[in-house]
Amino acid sequence: MNDVLTWLLDAVQSVDPVLRTILAGVAIMLETSVLVGLIVPGDTVVIVAATAVDTFAEGAWLVLAVIVGALIGESIGFWLGRWLGPRIRFSKLGAKIGEHNWARSEMYLRRRGGPAIFLSRFLPVLHSLVPLTVGMSGFAYRRFLAWTAPACVLWAAAYVGVGAAAAGTYRELSDRLHSAGYIFVAIIAVFLGLALLAKKLIGRSEARHMHGADDAAAADDVKD
Repeated sequence: MNDVLTWLLDAVQSVDPVLRTILAGVAIMLETSVLVGLIVPGDTVVIVAATAVDTFAEGAWLVLAVIVGALIGESIGFWLGRWLGPRIRFSKLGAKIGEHNWARSEMYLRRRGGPAIFLSRFLPVLHSLVPLTVGMSGFAYRRFLAWTAPACVLWAAAYVGVGAAAAGTYRELSDRLHSAGYIFVAIIAVFLGLALLAKKLIGRSEARHMHGADDAAAADDVKD
């Protein structure tokens, strides 16, 4: 396993650092812009790019590129929501997303406000829909940035840090341990597993609140 993993990491590291950093920033920009995040695996691209980080400066530039890419992507989603939100929602593409998800995003923003913007960066589906929903809601752009920027910083630092740490640990141990490759895989798997668990827990919590709101609304209709 070590031979294969070394070959893969060397292949990533052979890519020009500037190009590698730009590609990661562009990937995350696409992932966080309108609905593209449902297709483009930006987090995977960032982790792969992070495995090639060789110096603190490279890591810092990669984190910065990912933050800038995420902010540009979310800003695109926000302004498209402000200008074209309803058209997108009721288009064929919006229909494929499902009215339930649009309603979920609206309810999430209405119930939590600013914190919903922060948390959506870490949630599947919502991280693409919330910027659009925020744009449609009349939420101020400056306020939107104030909530999403810290989330983008935290997200970028976490993914780049874990990818770089896993690769660095592997390179230090690969000459001495035949199981070094498994340690690398374990670090990445544990991180992604914890991230997935956190997403599911938050998602279930929001789903329960949404169902509760639906039940309350139905009860009010019966009373009326």
